[in-house]
Amino acid sequence: MPTTVTSDDRPTATALRQQEREVLSAVGCGLGDEEIAAALAVPEDTVAEHLARILAKLGLRDRAAAIVHAFDCGLVAPGQGPRPARPASRTAAVPVAGATPALRVSLLGPLRAWRDGRVLDLGHQRQQTVLAVLALGLGRPLTRRELLDDVWGLEQPAANVVPVYVYRLRKALGDGGGPAPVIEHGPRGYRLAPGAVDVDVARVEELVAGIGEAERADDPAEAVRLCSRVLELFRGEPLAGLPGPLAELERLRLTERRIAVVRRKARWQLRLGRDAEAIAELFALSAEHPLNEPSAAMLMRALQRDGRQAEALAVFERARRSLSDDLGVAPSGVLRRAHQMILRGDEAGPDLGPA
Repeated sequence: MPTTVTSDDRPTATALRQQEREVLSAVGCGLGDEEIAAALAVPEDTVAEHLARILAKLGLRDRAAAIVHAFDCGLVAPGQGPRPARPASRTAAVPVAGATPALRVSLLGPLRAWRDGRVLDLGHQRQQTVLAVLALGLGRPLTRRELLDDVWGLEQPAANVVPVYVYRLRKALGDGGGPAPVIEHGPRGYRLAPGAVDVDVARVEELVAGIGEAERADDPAEAVRLCSRVLELFRGEPLAGLPGPLAELERLRLTERRIAVVRRKARWQLRLGRDAEAIAELFALSAEHPLNEPSAAMLMRALQRDGRQAEALAVFERARRSLSDDLGVAPSGVLRRAHQMILRGDEAGPDLGPA
């Protein structure tokens, strides 16, 4: 699935009508057109027409970009999955100030958990996915039905396996016989005990908020430092190998989040005059995601700014061939505009905006 990121100055969801916003929210939750039509009580053709208008209004290339946009503009919250939105506690599973939980869970790569530095055996993949969904909930209780939908989707198990998997996970994550389980069960469902687990996805969100503060304070060095800390948390493809609809959706969202941070870091590196570092990171990003047009366009403009026009044009040609061979499409406007800028010899400013 292509991971296309749109430009930072694209229109927001406020440009959409109410039903278009509802469709975008449902797409962000991973629902198909048939499911959206049933939820909104409209024909399936109407859903397709709404989606086409959404992509056109917001300048998005495909459904994958629409999923990411739904998260970024707040229509869908991380870990909510394909179900009605409810207020999420984004800090409940985050460590309290001054405390260092003995248990750490990492989702930004193959799922891993450590207690006091010791790697834990989390069992088979479906059981691991139950833990991943609870960790993505960031402390929000999840009902048995929500766990079944997020972990199994349409392939529901015949037996009531959720309590079994939770029991096994409690044993795997156990705190050495302490009275309070890591996974709590109450009237509203299951959740990770508040303050008991350090989840790397929660730390990413905290650091991204810090990046925004550094940018507002016009502190590029701090912004680059915090971007580097975010990127250090990624150990490969997020939730690598885990099955289930929520894992698939979060893989896409978290991959897009990493791409956005790399580009954000490069922009500030260029402001600091660290062009060689920025270009190296953008080259690596384009190699990992050859279909990501904004990343290729940013690399082209950085190379043009560095006086490397021939290399910039070569980046365009590689991206054009990849799009044609893999997707059967021509370059979008963002890539064509960068190409024309280079052919005209226009200069890009520190933020890599077109001249």
